Amino acid sequence: MKDRQFVSVFRSSKKADTYIYVRRGQKWDELPEGLRSIFGKPVHAMDLLLTPEKQLSRTTGQEVFEALSEKDFFLQMPEEQETYIVDFKRKIEQNQK
Repeated sequence: MKDRQFVSVFRSSKKADTYIYVRRGQKWDELPEGLRSIFGKPVHAMDLLLTPEKQLSRTTGQEVFEALSEKDFFLQMPEEQETYIVDFKRKIEQNQK
């Protein structure tokens, strides 16, 4: 495995807080059709030089490397918010006052 790799990160135009990491220069139409249709139009977020030990906001460089090696992409989905229902009820109550 390489010790570093240039990757491009794209934001989904359809799903909030959803990002895909691909090798820099990767052709979008080479990725699986199902993934492309769910992800929507990719919006370039950044390019970075990734190393296995790099700590990213929700993952590690090692996890991205492994995904790129296995399937040519790493998909980062939003974290599930356990307090979502409580927060939602609180917002409703505040709006009713």
